[in-house]
Amino acid sequence: MPEALESGRTFSGPVVYVGDGDSLCVALGPEPQQWAEVRLADFYAPELAHPGGQEAKVALARIAKGRSVKCLAQHRSHDRVVAKCNLQGRELGALMRAAGVREGGYGR
Repeated sequence: MPEALESGRTFSGPVVYVGDGDSLCVALGPEPQQWAEVRLADFYAPELAHPGGQEAKVALARIAKGRSVKCLAQHRSHDRVVAKCNLQGRELGALMRAAGVREGGYGR
């Protein structure tokens, strides 16, 4: 894992892709291949195929896509870094809950 993504480190950049309601890609540099796949540590969205999953993805894209976020890496999970990310000082999980997106689904 790149040093910038190790536990306790912060990284920031624009959100270039939203995979579902609790995962996104953050650009780490000017090159297209310089990005980190992030699983939000503070929000657990339903899976895409479950009720509310598609709505969660749309909400996260509306909130974060194209906007710069600052993330604090917590640990690694499979091929992603699990991190708390904020947008203008507000955690993405809190913004998702404020938008009325429900949490839930099967194990992580």
